[in-house]
Amino acid sequence: MLKNILAVTGKPGLFKLVSHGQNMLIVESLLDGKRMPTYARDKIVSLADVSMFTTGDDLPLSEVLTRLGKKENLKAASIEPKKADNDELRAYFATFVPDFDRDRVYPSDIRKLIQWYNVLVNAGITDFSVEEESEEGAEAKVEEVKAEPKAEKRVARNTAAKTSQKAAGKSAAKTGVGAKKG
Repeated sequence: MLKNILAVTGKPGLFKLVSHGQNMLIVESLLDGKRMPTYARDKIVSLADVSMFTTGDDLPLSEVLTRLGKKENLKAASIEPKKADNDELRAYFATFVPDFDRDRVYPSDIRKLIQWYNVLVNAGITDFSVEEESEEGAEAKVEEVKAEPKAEKRVARNTAAKTSQKAAGKSAAKTGVGAKKG
């Protein structure tokens, strides 16, 4: 489920991937349900690709959210991330991820995680698993969207260049410029 949930840099909240168009993705906000396009210039990250630093291997966000969901019984977080101070956030986070790397996981990361969790729960999304099959399909769709416009531009450039060469050749033949004397 997390593969279709996206975070867009510069835009508040989380978004669900609805469709893709030429050179863009259509996303729907989980906060207010409004749909909008996102373009290649926007930094878009799937929640399935995010992980948290631990003292061992990095922990995928799906596992972190599952642990948080078990702690909170799939209800909104019991701590208010904007009002809590840094020590409270670290202590709260340590209750469900005790081996997190205290040097590389900042309080702002924990705030963002709790905000994302609350948005997902309020939107009715409590399945934090990552779908393996749709991952390949979604990546292929994104690659398709990125590849199509470049191919069209090349075709247009080549056609324009050939047309101008043909026109230049015809006018040269009519005026005799560049023609061989025989």
